[in-house]
Amino acid sequence: MLGYVMVGTNNMAKAADFYDKILAELGASRTMEEESFIAWGTGKGKTDFSITTPNDGNAATVGNGSMMAFYAPDNATVDKIYAMAIELGGTCEGPAGLRPEYAPNFYAGYFRDLDGNKMNVFHYPLG
Repeated sequence: MLGYVMVGTNNMAKAADFYDKILAELGASRTMEEESFIAWGTGKGKTDFSITTPNDGNAATVGNGSMMAFYAPDNATVDKIYAMAIELGGTCEGPAGLRPEYAPNFYAGYFRDLDGNKMNVFHYPLG
C-alpha cells in the first residue's frame, strides 16, 4: 500500500550513516540518492524508507504522534538493531522486549533517531 516513507533530517551525512548501518541489518541498501534525499529499499514493489532535508529550506522537525516501524525477521535482530541505534546516538523510547499489552509475542524496541524521529523495530510472528 505504501510506496515509500520519508523523515526529515538536519544533518544528511550523520543521518545517512545512521540508517546505512541500521537498515543494512534488514537487508536494505540505497536505492536512490540525491544531495538532499536518500532512499533505502529491499526490492522492487516493496516500501522504501527515505531521509530528506526539507524542501522549504526550514529545519526538519518531528511529527507529534508519528512513528515508523521496521519489521525484523526475529527477536535477535530487534535486539541488535535497537542496541545499534542507541550506540549510534539514538535515544531510548522503550527497550527491546516483549509487549504483550499490544499482542501476544509482539517484540519491539523503540528509539528516536538523530533528528528525534520516533522509530520502532519489531518482530511479530503470525500463526
